[in-house]
Amino acid sequence: MTILQRRDENAVAYLTMNSPERLNALSDEMLTALQTTLDSLHDDTSIRAVVISGKGKAFCAGHDLKQMTAARDANDGGAAAFKDLFDRCAKFMQSIQKIPQPVIAQVHGIATAAGCQLVASCDLAIAAEDARFGVNGVNIGLFCSTPMVALSRNISRKRAFELLVTGEFMHASEAKDAGLINRVVPEVDLEDATKALAEVIAIKLASAIKIGKTAYYQQIQMPLEQAYAYTGDVMVQNMLNLDTKEGIAAFIEKRDPKWLQD
Repeated sequence: MTILQRRDENAVAYLTMNSPERLNALSDEMLTALQTTLDSLHDDTSIRAVVISGKGKAFCAGHDLKQMTAARDANDGGAAAFKDLFDRCAKFMQSIQKIPQPVIAQVHGIATAAGCQLVASCDLAIAAEDARFGVNGVNIGLFCSTPMVALSRNISRKRAFELLVTGEFMHASEAKDAGLINRVVPEVDLEDATKALAEVIAIKLASAIKIGKTAYYQQIQMPLEQAYAYTGDVMVQNMLNLDTKEGIAAFIEKRDPKWLQD
């Protein structure tokens, strides 16, 4: 069985976590497959958007607790294994925002703990109406410290902390209002709605999307004045792109652009 399935269509890479019996937990094998695939996508100019989904009744239930428990048999009680796991998971989550293509989470069922972290790390997210989100590790005595990094950068501080200390779930409509996800649709429409969004992105000028995504995550961490100075330089770089020159000319002349590089 392939733990991560990939299908490419209309310049979109559809990645499906395929471990339904474990609720698509981020096991060692799943993390390796996801990281390897994202690394391969980084320089793949044929792909302009990425969709991550899960097979079965859940999107992703977080880390694989059975594997984590087995690691306790080591002489150090599992400390080295746990550190390695959380480091690799952090690298993967950051890789989502480092690849040039926008990444969309297609969420159904539950997205819990590191699964919720995955949703928060993606650039965009669409969820089914019955989807639920939680950072509920506190219910088993494990505070979701690494998931809170992504979560607290998506929703308000007090709402994020409430979820972390209570272990309660948010329903899809509440997650949308909180800013964790972009859209909520009936589950029967989830795949089509995600595909439609991905294909809208995929027809844009890839070089502009690439420079814009990088700039987005850089400027959001900067003070206001520094952010304006930085993004001004980015706009200059973008304007000097020959395809951008063509795009502007096409708009003025009321015709479709003829991209040189895409």
